[in-house]
Amino acid sequence: MSIIAKSSGNTERTLAPMGNHLARCVKMVHIGTAEENIQGKIKKLNKVKLAFELPDETHVFREENGAEPFMVSKEYTLSMSDKANLRKDLESWRGKPFTPKQAEEFDITVLLGIPCMVNVIHKTAKSSGKDYVVISGITPLPKRVECPEQVIPSFEFNFTDCFENFEQLDEWTQNKIKETDEFKALTETAPIEDVAPVLEEVEDLSDLAF
Repeated sequence: MSIIAKSSGNTERTLAPMGNHLARCVKMVHIGTAEENIQGKIKKLNKVKLAFELPDETHVFREENGAEPFMVSKEYTLSMSDKANLRKDLESWRGKPFTPKQAEEFDITVLLGIPCMVNVIHKTAKSSGKDYVVISGITPLPKRVECPEQVIPSFEFNFTDCFENFEQLDEWTQNKIKETDEFKALTETAPIEDVAPVLEEVEDLSDLAF
């Protein structure tokens, strides 16, 4: 009897639906500092990724897990300068600008667990012709509107007190982080398994008005 291996083909990924959605920040990944080609110029940028669950928009991604919320994400340069996209989105989210003092240093980890509205659109990649999701805006919840309880557990990766979470990241993100200055500085002096500090206890910040 023949044993035939077949190609699975190009399975289309199910995208989160377009529109304005109730959301909650549930994932934060400090990618780190690496070179990027920006309009023909090579720059070193320190990047972070924020991800949001859409509790009212679910899909069965794996049969064994049943229906789960869609999750959408956006990558930012880790900067609070006047023109930085991170600052613009945070000011839109909180509904007011930062003072110069507040913008000097803002701990973005306080965003984990905080609800909001995200506007999702689809764009088409020129190279592959495939559609992908873009978060085009983040705003506060409307008055008298409540976000459902959090479904996806909060997750954080950083290079200090959450480095042990590296192995839980997807392969694409791991490979991107491996190219950063921060990762190389840590792993050149110690193997990954030795860089695992104990997580500090954190309070519930779900009601925090940041």
